[in-house]
Amino acid sequence: MATLRDTGCLFVISAVESLDDAVLEFLDKGHTREDFLRVVKTFRELGLTLHPTFVPFTPWTTVDGYLDLLRVIEQQGVIENVTPVQLGIRLLIPEGSRMLELEEVRRLVGPFDPQSLAYPWKNAEPRVDALSETVQEIAAAAERQKESRPATFERIWKAAHAVAGLPAPPITMSTPSQPGVPFLSEPWYCCAEPTRDQLVSIVAQPLVKNAVASADGFV
Repeated sequence: MATLRDTGCLFVISAVESLDDAVLEFLDKGHTREDFLRVVKTFRELGLTLHPTFVPFTPWTTVDGYLDLLRVIEQQGVIENVTPVQLGIRLLIPEGSRMLELEEVRRLVGPFDPQSLAYPWKNAEPRVDALSETVQEIAAAAERQKESRPATFERIWKAAHAVAGLPAPPITMSTPSQPGVPFLSEPWYCCAEPTRDQLVSIVAQPLVKNAVASADGFV
C-alpha cells in the first residue's frame, strides 16, 4: 500500500458491500466489519484515499442496520469518500447469479424480469424498500444539482432516521487531512439493480439497426 501511495495512486475503490457480518456471510465476501474498520485506519495512517462501495439494500437489510451503516461512515470520517448513489443501491440478482444457489434467496425472488434483466425481490419490511427509493431519489437529485456529498449525506441521514421514527442527531464532520478527496467523475456501480431513472433511459433509447454494443453502453 505504501508503494501505491509513493507512486502516485490517488485512491483505491473497494467493494465493501455491507458492514453487517451476517449479510457479508450471505454474499460470501470473505471479509468482516472489523476488517473494514482496520483498512480505513490503515489508509488514514498511510495518507491514502479509500473509496468504499456498498450494496446497502439486500433482502436481509433492516432499518436499524441501515442506520448503523450511516453511523459508521460518519464516525470513520469517510462521508466525502462515499458516492451518494452507493447509499441507495439494491442487490442485483441477474440470471446465473450465485445468489440463486441459496435456498433462502430462491424462495424470496419473483420470476425473472426480462426488462430489468434480474430476479425482482422485496424486503420483508416494506419501509426498507420505501427507504431505498427515497435514498435513490435524493442521490439522483443531488447529482443533477451538483450538490456536495456532505449535504446529500445529511439529507439521507435525516430520511433514514425519519423512517425509523427517530430524531436525527447532528452529524459530526471530520476535518479533512487533505484539500479535497479525489474521485471519479462517473459514479462507480457494483452489483446494483438499475434505478427507475436508469430503466426509463434504457427503454427510451431508440433502436438502431446494426447497432454494436460497447462497454460504455451498459449501466
